[in-house]
Amino acid sequence: MARRIVVKLVANFERNLADIERFLTQREAPRAFGALLDELTDTVIANLERFPAMGRQFLAHPARSIESSAALEALCAQLSAITPDAEALHEYVFDEYVVLYAEVGAIVYLLAIRHQRQLSFDFQFHWGGSPR
Repeated sequence: MARRIVVKLVANFERNLADIERFLTQREAPRAFGALLDELTDTVIANLERFPAMGRQFLAHPARSIESSAALEALCAQLSAITPDAEALHEYVFDEYVVLYAEVGAIVYLLAIRHQRQLSFDFQFHWGGSPR
């Protein structure tokens, strides 16, 4: 008999969803948020319940800067609070989103989510309009 996997959202994941909703609303794409929620419940969570190790191992990517090294060390320290297994941390990429999750026993914790455009620079915002 296969083990039953439970997917749980942590508070940070829920904050990230609120950030994405604001981000999409500012870009006049509020329907995209509903589509994201549908994709999360119908596909992402369903997939992780069946295949929890399907995402890429997050820590397999080498740090390429001092800042990313420090961030990875902090992340590993936080991860060690829930599991000693550094391979428990995965990323799941779908549509325009990246989900960071940890597989700990029979529980998959959804830790963070970002829209790919949230990861880029918003020059118009910084310059107060269009670039000159």
